[in-house]
Amino acid sequence: MASSRNSTWRLAHGRSLTLGASGHIMAIVNVTPDSFSDGGRYIDVKSAVEHGLSCVRDGASILDIGGESTRPGAAPVTAAEEQARVLPVIERLSRETDALISVDTYRADTARLAIAAGAHIVNDVYGLCHDPQMADVVSESGAGLCIMYTARGREDLHEDIIEDERMFFARSLGMAKAAGIAEDAIVLDPGFGFVQTREQDSELMARFTELHSSGLPLLVGTSRKRFVGAIALREAAIERDFATAATTAMLRLAGASIFRVHNVAGNLDALRMADAVLEAGEMKKEAGER
Repeated sequence: MASSRNSTWRLAHGRSLTLGASGHIMAIVNVTPDSFSDGGRYIDVKSAVEHGLSCVRDGASILDIGGESTRPGAAPVTAAEEQARVLPVIERLSRETDALISVDTYRADTARLAIAAGAHIVNDVYGLCHDPQMADVVSESGAGLCIMYTARGREDLHEDIIEDERMFFARSLGMAKAAGIAEDAIVLDPGFGFVQTREQDSELMARFTELHSSGLPLLVGTSRKRFVGAIALREAAIERDFATAATTAMLRLAGASIFRVHNVAGNLDALRMADAVLEAGEMKKEAGER
């Protein structure tokens, strides 16, 4: 089970987030026409901002703003297109809510502009390995950093998923350290849906506690993913919220701290149930030690 020991995630603009005793929801705000679940629903600034504010009302601690779909086969966009989508949304949200704002990008220029617009966190799906300037942008801005694991485009894959995750994170963390990114600014995302096979997604859930060897907080993103749909026998992405909430509860009990989801309310319910179980366990443990 997860530990209740608190840690502080240091973020840009003097902000921080306490991780440990309670899990946190990171709401997905896709400003894209082609994301696998909600592409096109929030493509304009007004609808994206309204959705983000609705997610905050539902209990999200973080809003993750993305301007390019990472689903397999998605059409690439230019940096200019990505920035035209996300920057106005970040600017508006930074004025209208105190919620933390994350930018979902692997481009250093987009990250730099997003932080200047009010973002506190950079969520890099390539774990600093795509743009050689990304680590410096994060370091210089003091932004929080989410390093996500991916098997995509790599040839140096280890057959054991946990060992491969450790190899990937070791390289990314080395880059972060060389750039001067503080360890307390970093969380790790094991990249559900970005592993080699769907079977590895299930194995990753089963062996999740092994990832705590890094000593860093863990963020997870299972929301509406294909492997969730395959297990739950739900073909449509929108029908996978109940199964997603089940993964949220399981992974919280296994020690995850942050949950990147589409449906905030349902996953927050699951998270609160898991937190209650963890709290009861800690109280029992403390009583036994007295």
